[in-house]
Amino acid sequence: MDTTSPPPLFLCGDVMTGRGIDQILAHPSEPLLHESYVHSALDYVRLAERKAGPMARPVAPAYPWGDALAELDRRGAWPRIANLETAITTSDDAWPGKAVHYRMHPDNVDCLQAACIDCVSLANNHVLDWGRAGLADTLAALDAAQIAHAGAGPDEDSAMQPAWLPRPGGQAGRIAVFAFAMHNCGTPAAWRATAGHSGVNLLDDWSAASCDRIAARIGKDRRAGDLVVASIHWGANWGYHIDPAQRAFAHRLVERAGVDIVHGHSSHHPLGIELHAGKPILYGCGDFINDYEGIGGYDDYRPDLALMVFVSFDAAGNADLRLVPLRRSHFRLEYAGEVDIAWLLAMFAYEGRALGTRVERSGLHELHMSAAGDVP
Repeated sequence: MDTTSPPPLFLCGDVMTGRGIDQILAHPSEPLLHESYVHSALDYVRLAERKAGPMARPVAPAYPWGDALAELDRRGAWPRIANLETAITTSDDAWPGKAVHYRMHPDNVDCLQAACIDCVSLANNHVLDWGRAGLADTLAALDAAQIAHAGAGPDEDSAMQPAWLPRPGGQAGRIAVFAFAMHNCGTPAAWRATAGHSGVNLLDDWSAASCDRIAARIGKDRRAGDLVVASIHWGANWGYHIDPAQRAFAHRLVERAGVDIVHGHSSHHPLGIELHAGKPILYGCGDFINDYEGIGGYDDYRPDLALMVFVSFDAAGNADLRLVPLRRSHFRLEYAGEVDIAWLLAMFAYEGRALGTRVERSGLHELHMSAAGDVP
């Protein structure tokens, strides 16, 4: 590792520390659920144990992160940005008509602190699972833990505000994290933040007009040297198809809005990655932490695999992208095995044909992504 270069940014997909994960931590919530077939969050623990074997509990706050912690520390990655796909609350006000509700007890927020998460996107389809009271609790818990957040707030203006972070290594400028959620990932329309209601920063479509509004918002506060992350919860949970309109929108975010990283999430498995004008477009980072271990039905997508994404920029503003594959077992992240890595390399090779990228092995636990025409 080059210690003279600024440390890389770390990004990952959905961090869902509710339900079964919450139950194995030190301060579990009331396990009652309102799902069609599962009525206790403890059932998700039992399903995982049936597949992988017993888990001793309670576990330490750092437990779910597993091998990811050593990798983060080894690289000195900072800031660390994730999509937090759970409410942090004791609210019992489950959103009516919603099939799934994720909740972590506020006293378990040290699970996020254990990984030194600096910023989370809250613009997603689960942050209001336990009502507006649940969102208020979530904001309060994150503020108390000194974890920056974007994409949801007590009103429209707050939900639209970016999180501002210092650039690492003493670089000039700041990092701005703007966060958006779309309807097509299951975000209810009623969750839109308004002047009079708390909620999320909803993005209606992939139109040029929407991009222009984002560009105007980014340009309002941007200064020389700032780096912009657009964190977007979009698209379906399963499948590799990238809508041409979605891809065109991502390109416009880079070209017209000056976005440096498109941080896409919602898919339960990693999707193809694009480098457009030297800027990474992560169409779907895949889940990072969840309690889905005992749930079958989509094994062909390898939803047990997770990706750590490390991004650095050269003097010309072009991204260097390093990926570290992990897999989940016993609700804990561990380094992916050789078979897992081979599977991911094959997936990226296939998806990269249309996106103009390639991924190659660059270390024991590392993959390197580049434009297809670049010399490694």
